[in-house]
Amino acid sequence: MIKFVVNGNLLLLSYIPERAPQWVARSFVQGKPVTIRRCFHLKAEDLLQTIDSEWYDDHEEDEEYVFIFGELLSDSYFKINSNIVATENTFYLHRSMPITPDLFIAYRDISILRKIDKLVKENLYIGGDREDAMPESAYIELIEKFPNSYELTKYASARVGACLRDYFETASDTELIFQKYMNKKIYPSDSDIINTVRPNELAKYEMLLEKLERMLENECSSYSENKWQNEILDIIRLLYPKYIKAFKNVQVKDQIDKNRYIDILLVDSCGNIDIIEIKRPFENCIVSKIQYRDNYIPMKELSGTIMQLEKYIFYLNKIGHRGEKLISERYRKELPKGLQLKIINPKGIIIMGRENMLSPFQRDDFEIIKRKYKSVIDIISYDDLLTRLRFTILQLQEGVDD
Repeated sequence: MIKFVVNGNLLLLSYIPERAPQWVARSFVQGKPVTIRRCFHLKAEDLLQTIDSEWYDDHEEDEEYVFIFGELLSDSYFKINSNIVATENTFYLHRSMPITPDLFIAYRDISILRKIDKLVKENLYIGGDREDAMPESAYIELIEKFPNSYELTKYASARVGACLRDYFETASDTELIFQKYMNKKIYPSDSDIINTVRPNELAKYEMLLEKLERMLENECSSYSENKWQNEILDIIRLLYPKYIKAFKNVQVKDQIDKNRYIDILLVDSCGNIDIIEIKRPFENCIVSKIQYRDNYIPMKELSGTIMQLEKYIFYLNKIGHRGEKLISERYRKELPKGLQLKIINPKGIIIMGRENMLSPFQRDDFEIIKRKYKSVIDIISYDDLLTRLRFTILQLQEGVDD
């Protein structure tokens, strides 16, 4: 039997063997350590009392062995003897915690502290009011998530059954049985990450919407072409956070080895490359005012921008791996360490034009034009951007109000 006792400034581990009680004393007299429940590794010097060669001849068979498991420090934390629990890091338990074997031993004598020690490479405080301490409730929740014996048995059966099913038709589908069991099992709920960050996300998108609306109101008088591109690019990168870098005037070679310059190259977190064209928000630049054979067709500025992007994509695909290395090397200092740029079916994005003055029929035809190029080029009007921001804000507001 194992129990823990606080005696002054000492945290003591009391152990009464259930069978052959004197084996502990004999091991110590012979200079050998003992292991209890595969979790506690004890030596004679850890004992509160002294054992000599004649000790076990003079004691009853239910003798209690008491070990110094931890020492109380001035900040009210017990410093656990790392040698006893066999951890590289030191664990500290707050004195207010009820200290029982369940804090250290999981099902099938799994050492909880050693499992944590393999994952966390720093000393760990548990309980109390230290800012860097793991709350007692979180530690208890962690313990409850350790698999029980029934669960481990089902998992082992699932692993074996998966192998057998490849060779024997009569083998039980133990994998399916295990998955059904795990689906039914209810774990303590994790922290709600989405609702935790939702207020900050809401503030971010409200700020972006306000900024874009203000820019569209003062576009003609307050922004140069370059400044407009930079401001819209910031909004796009916040709206599409997968893009971590944007490079301007990127040089590539065309099919006759002539230098071409891509206005803006986007790089995502995996190193994949896309292209974006940002135009000023003129109203009459996306679809015609007059129908051609009952259709509103793309204006010259829109069709020209599409053609330009398609050529850029063609150039990028032609330069292949050699081009990837050249561009990666050119921007090495500005890229995260180890990130290699990759040209894998790059996509183009066009930001241009307003839809607020279009008729319903013009908007329908514009949607057809956008969908025609959807697999290669995403055509986004400034009113599209406004709509996306507003719907995102509405969705986040519902979560905050709930």
